[in-house]
Amino acid sequence: MADEKDAREQKLERRYAVRQVTDIQASWTERDRGGPGKFTLQLILDNGVEEYILDTTADDMEVILRLFAASGHAMFDLERKVLMFSNLDAD
Repeated sequence: MADEKDAREQKLERRYAVRQVTDIQASWTERDRGGPGKFTLQLILDNGVEEYILDTTADDMEVILRLFAASGHAMFDLERKVLMFSNLDAD
């Protein structure tokens, strides 16, 4: 009985790979001296259980950081590569 329950839970976990974003680290890396750089955003998921690096443009980085500030709570779907924000004010 317990083995069946464990198997169902593992199957469900594989099907839904959504993790809470518990921390973020924004970075900019110089590519060529005086040239445009590269922005990345490291997502720390479930307090370090998983990590994912987003390669972003400067425009995308600005929007994403604003959404993090406005939301206070984000989730990331590892399978579909979707960053989701909740508690946003619709006004």
